[in-house]
Amino acid sequence: MTTRRQFLELSAATAGALALSGRRGLFAQQPMASAAKPLRILILGGTGFIGPHQVRYALARGHTVTLFNRGRTNPDMFPEVEKLRGDRDGDLEALKGRDWDAVIDNSATIPRWVRDSAGLLKDSAGQYLYISTLSVYRGFPQPGMDETAPVQELEDPTVEQVNGRTYGGLKALCEQAAQAALPGRTTVVRPGLIVGPGDPTDRWTYWPVRISRGGEVLAPGDPWTLVRYIDARDVSEWCVRMLEDGNTGVYNAVGPRSHLSTAEMLYGIRATTNVEIGFTWVAADFLAEQNVRPWSDLPAWLPPTEEYVGYGSISRDKAIAAGLTFRPLATTALETLDWWRSLPEERRASPRAGLPPEREAEVLAAWHARASG
Repeated sequence: MTTRRQFLELSAATAGALALSGRRGLFAQQPMASAAKPLRILILGGTGFIGPHQVRYALARGHTVTLFNRGRTNPDMFPEVEKLRGDRDGDLEALKGRDWDAVIDNSATIPRWVRDSAGLLKDSAGQYLYISTLSVYRGFPQPGMDETAPVQELEDPTVEQVNGRTYGGLKALCEQAAQAALPGRTTVVRPGLIVGPGDPTDRWTYWPVRISRGGEVLAPGDPWTLVRYIDARDVSEWCVRMLEDGNTGVYNAVGPRSHLSTAEMLYGIRATTNVEIGFTWVAADFLAEQNVRPWSDLPAWLPPTEEYVGYGSISRDKAIAAGLTFRPLATTALETLDWWRSLPEERRASPRAGLPPEREAEVLAAWHARASG
């Protein structure tokens, strides 16, 4: 009988072999096939995190892309693509008198922005795809929740201040605004934690970077707590294919394909390195006593408390049936680490998420002291 430890070791060895093979071309992308019908796609945003992945994939599929944004983030990106300048907050003049086959709305967090843009484009675009979030749900109290679960409602639906208390409710109102403007022609995509090369938040990036340093790594909570994440390229490319297929409705865009525990994720990332390393699993209640925060200090991890007991098992069956695919964990880990190492030294010196090395050492020392006492 295979023990859990043996299973983890076997999984790690397999992931490592796949990762090393990936470097030799096992995961090399095949030549991109053109879409059956070229589309004219308007992307609201397009130069942040997922936007560039959408643009590259759409162009490779033979589509014509137009970007609408303020021109502040990476303005020199994609010189071959038409760029319209404006502002979601009151300046949509550049969109008037134009028409597109489909729109991808990456940038709206305020319902008024969606009402204005979708209202303007409802007669000049065939389909409107809105990037939402799993944060729209009221909570995750049940395993296997799907897209029919209730969403948040704000006490004041006119509020426009975005913070931790309003974000989910505002995104839910944005979804509703798009659906109201283009009934039957709206696609709502609800990702969870988006990861991979280009991530400006450094959240999931923390793990490949930390594990590559080796040594004693603080691993959070119960090793068998399920995790959810999606590679930015997987969700971006799938969005373009959703437009090609004309798929509408609401979809949870989360991965991986099979249930994955925290231990399997960390050991899978470990298998892509050849450093000396060991994981020390620290109980969730002790981490709370040490003011170590899930998600920000230890990314991708949410203790399965009453509110989040179903988070790691939220259903993605509908999205998979509609063609959502997933890169292997090893590919995401290796390519995220390669991207991180390409950044300027001053950027890498100030990660935006995760435990600083000295803080991790403090918590581990306290944990060992409690265990020995």
